[in-house]
Amino acid sequence: MTESRIRSAALRSKIVSAAEAAAMIPDGAHVGMSGFTGAGYPKAVPIALAERIAARHAAGEHFKIGVWTGASTAPELDGALAKADGIELRMPYQSDPNCRRRINEGQLDYIDIHLSHVAQYVWFGYFGKLDVAVVEVAGALEDGRLIPSSSVGNNKTWLDRADKIILEVNRWQNPALEGMHDIYYGTDLPPHRRPIPLLTTHDRIGQPYFFCDPAKVVAVVETDSPDRNSAFSPPDATSRAIAGNILEFLEHEVKKGRLPQGLLPLQSGVGNVANAVMDGLQHGPFENLTAFTEVLQDGMLNLIKSGKMDFASATALSLSPEAAEEFNRDVALYRKKVVLRPQEISNHPELIRRLGVIAMNGLIEADIYGNVNSTHVRGTSIMNGIGGSGDFARNAYLSIFMTPSTAKNGKISCIVPMVTHVDHTEHDVQVIVTEQGLADLRGLSPKRRAEAVIANCAHPSYRPALDDYFERALRESPGRHTPHILSEAFDVLTALEQDAEAEPRRVTAA
Repeated sequence: MTESRIRSAALRSKIVSAAEAAAMIPDGAHVGMSGFTGAGYPKAVPIALAERIAARHAAGEHFKIGVWTGASTAPELDGALAKADGIELRMPYQSDPNCRRRINEGQLDYIDIHLSHVAQYVWFGYFGKLDVAVVEVAGALEDGRLIPSSSVGNNKTWLDRADKIILEVNRWQNPALEGMHDIYYGTDLPPHRRPIPLLTTHDRIGQPYFFCDPAKVVAVVETDSPDRNSAFSPPDATSRAIAGNILEFLEHEVKKGRLPQGLLPLQSGVGNVANAVMDGLQHGPFENLTAFTEVLQDGMLNLIKSGKMDFASATALSLSPEAAEEFNRDVALYRKKVVLRPQEISNHPELIRRLGVIAMNGLIEADIYGNVNSTHVRGTSIMNGIGGSGDFARNAYLSIFMTPSTAKNGKISCIVPMVTHVDHTEHDVQVIVTEQGLADLRGLSPKRRAEAVIANCAHPSYRPALDDYFERALRESPGRHTPHILSEAFDVLTALEQDAEAEPRRVTAA
């Protein structure tokens, strides 16, 4: 028989089935659940809760809850609850297709928030009372302290603020995770805040465990289920070209004396392009790299394994199944090189600014003046959310946004006259990179930014339309600081986004 991960007698006495635990969550509850990019989310209780909700709906009864997490989760949580129409409000980030569809159909309220803000907003009471926390952990000590699992996210806040706590203790999570975490309990509220004493990515300033009031724990569920992370696609020609442009730029910054030989701490968003950049660094000239980021992806894991990266600070693992297997096999190595922190620390604006982070994030579209839309399709339909990109973009030493120049097999330009939704203003965007090239926008006025973005980042098929629009805006715009012909900007945008059979090079400005 497998030895129980629950060493606390008090917690062992509260072991129940997932269905019994789910029955303790009432209609209308605000529920804080663990999970960050498919890591460390509860695996059993959300499914049991979704089944309960479906049964209640079949009987003609109302049953919906508010779901608060660290970031995106997995089909067993967001997917199951959204499919059962069991979510009334979702925050702060999601990536599930069922959840996204209900949001865009107006059936589910969604609050898209900078990830660094969530914990303090909950402490301030902006969202009301947190009724229940459902948190996955890797184990519990004799005195009730909890061993965090593969993500930390907002779990500290959920455990502190919830009236009732349901724990999932997952045997699949590697027991050697114990000691990898740094849970900081010094984030007081204004006016009693103190400086956070973190000076380098390596520093440990907290505890390796969560503190938890055992009197609030109403149920403990034992599970043995893997995290649900997707495999990354191998770098293709486009992502390799983007990575190459970024590496060339970083080398140039080192030569100019604006970056040290080992660069500054790296932050990288989630996805195939971001992972390709990490793969490119594997073959680049930089040594002794560090990371201060949200998630540790395959590419960073490989940099640590090869010795290129000395240390990585994150709030979650976001590994493909193969990389997760490798991590678990070599966890003794990675424990010395990785620390997982609460996202209120991993995404903290003051720390990002002080450490001088190099931020690299993706986008949906960028306009010619450097404004970035990273959340909405055609201005009204949410894709995923802003996540932590704003935390890093506004406060980074270098704020880089990267994207292929086109989408939908070349039918849509990702460089447009005016973005349909602004997440990151031109003031927070220093560098835009596509496979076509790189536009360094630092020190440029709006008109000079437009010239650089069109010339270096736009796909050649769309460059004439963008040039034509910009030239006419220079002549006809009422104001000449940031020239726009507003009605035509949207006409051109519609043409550029038209998913039509026509060849992209036939699209011209209206």
